[in-house]
Amino acid sequence: MLRISRDLAIDENDIEVSFVRASGPGGQNVNKVATSAQLRFDTRRVALPPDAAARLDRLAGQRMTKDGVIVIQAQRFRSQERNRADAIDRLIGLLREAMTRPTPRRATKPTFGSKQRRLEGKKRRSDIKAKRGSARFDD
Repeated sequence: MLRISRDLAIDENDIEVSFVRASGPGGQNVNKVATSAQLRFDTRRVALPPDAAARLDRLAGQRMTKDGVIVIQAQRFRSQERNRADAIDRLIGLLREAMTRPTPRRATKPTFGSKQRRLEGKKRRSDIKAKRGSARFDD
């Protein structure tokens, strides 16, 4: 069991990891060895609160299929084991971020001093712009 948060733990058997050939540079090793890890995790197997499921859907973006399966591709390292661990870490990070509720914004009013500073800055800028232009001399 992988502990995600106080309320959520996922079974390691629910995570499917397969290995495919990685793209990019690497010489002959890339053509011969399947080191890139492709992790698949079905979110329907885990009981997520509705708000966390909505956040997970938004955070996962294109990594989540229409069926609710998260697909993570990890090919940063040259060994299968490190890529597998990297993919699992990224999944755990994604789930942890989805489980944390955002702190609600509390509306505040600007202080009197900040209002004064803002108006003073506007007045100063206005004076600078008013002094621009051609100087008029009445002859």
